Amino acid sequence: MIKPKKSEKRELKGPSLTIKWAFASSFFIFVVFTIFAVITYKSSINLIVAKERNNVERTISEVASRLANSDEELTLVNTYRNLTKATNDGDEVIDHTSLVEGNLMKIDSFIAELGQPSMGLYVYDLDENLIFKTHENSRNLIQTTRKVPTIVTLEGKTGFLSIQPIYSKGTREKIGYAQSFYELSSFYDIRNKLLLTLIVLEVVSLILSSILGSILGFFLSSYFLKPLKVLRDTMDTIRKDPQSDIHMPEIDTNDELADLAEIFNEMLDRMRLYIEQQEQFVEDVSHELRTPVAIIEGHLSLLNRWGKDDPEILEESLSASMQEISRMKSLVQEMLDLSRAEQVDVHYANETTKGKEVTYQVYNNFKILYPDYVITLDDDLTKEVTLQIYRNHFEQLIIIILDNAVKYSTTRKEVHISISSTLNEFEIAIQDFGEGIPKEDLNKIFNRFYRVDKARARTKGGNGLGLSIAKQLVENYKGRILAESVVGQGTIFRIFIPIAKTEDK
Repeated sequence: MIKPKKSEKRELKGPSLTIKWAFASSFFIFVVFTIFAVITYKSSINLIVAKERNNVERTISEVASRLANSDEELTLVNTYRNLTKATNDGDEVIDHTSLVEGNLMKIDSFIAELGQPSMGLYVYDLDENLIFKTHENSRNLIQTTRKVPTIVTLEGKTGFLSIQPIYSKGTREKIGYAQSFYELSSFYDIRNKLLLTLIVLEVVSLILSSILGSILGFFLSSYFLKPLKVLRDTMDTIRKDPQSDIHMPEIDTNDELADLAEIFNEMLDRMRLYIEQQEQFVEDVSHELRTPVAIIEGHLSLLNRWGKDDPEILEESLSASMQEISRMKSLVQEMLDLSRAEQVDVHYANETTKGKEVTYQVYNNFKILYPDYVITLDDDLTKEVTLQIYRNHFEQLIIIILDNAVKYSTTRKEVHISISSTLNEFEIAIQDFGEGIPKEDLNKIFNRFYRVDKARARTKGGNGLGLSIAKQLVENYKGRILAESVVGQGTIFRIFIPIAKTEDK
């Protein structure tokens, strides 16, 4: 594979996040201002309309209340007198086309609203004849039933139309009708000016948000996205040089970007560890298979030359070759077990098992397999405990240590097992009384293919991988494994496995 040149720089396929953030900030500011302006505009309009409607309703109600003081059908005279609360009992003649507009200043302040140019009041008798009006123009009665203030358009003008049948307070009989029309021309003028102001402010907002928002967004994005740029550069360096040991620098922001940097470094370390494990696996297998392959090749060469005609040499060569093939199979299986043990945190992170049950099962199996051995189990647990480990792996772990205890026992064929627990850990201790391990070798026994006595270990069928598998299993489940030994007296292995959190529930 051809590596990219060091000077090669990866081109962006589109605008950078900094530019996108700057534009997004401008757009966001503009949208927020627009929403605020529209809400303000709509609220103002609704408030004005509601206020005008209340005024119209209050005025027509007051008119109806005053006209209801008459006991007779409404006429121009009693209408005028009731509205103005006049006490003139003379024979003053009021023309039916007379206007109140010129006299409204004499009426109390509440009814004075009838004198507004935009307010038109029309009073009708029972025959729907117009008998009183406050403006030059006349209007027919729209309907004889009550009509709350409603926005309508009459003769090209828009306003609130309200109709109120008049009932006498004394006789309870209908004596006429009152109709008002409040023109909203002034309201529409205010609305148009408000809308024009809003449009001007929107244009100004667009300009300011484009300038200030872009500048502010650019500096903010440059500051907040700086870790992402560092992450991109780190990834680009790794792309150019996969063997590089570079890491993402630590970020002190204590936010999602800091978490991202930490997760990236953990992922990078795990990836590199897997690569190292793969390379180590291939190297170890190649190294360990070299000897059995050479032995088999030697025997086959011997047979090919002249040994196939000698039954004794033929049998010896075939027996040795089969023994080496069996050892190769065992070696490959152990290497696969070790490879899987290195990845249990990926596939078995949430698995649990019962500690006492599995320990007793393996203990009973070994008593059957090795009847000439004295195997004892001391149980200090009062109840079952659930361990944070896959059942098969826990079995494999105990079997590896027990197998070593039996394999390296000498004259005293005895193995002790004990189990106990603390608040957070389950402990299993396995003790043999064999040859022991020298102090200088004690820290090396968990290394791959390490044998204290290589010649003796080979005769016992060991490849030096069992304890490596055990250590890898325990550590990947966040546990611990310790070894204590005295030469000539034996060895004790202590294994600590985390107790599952569900145990506390």
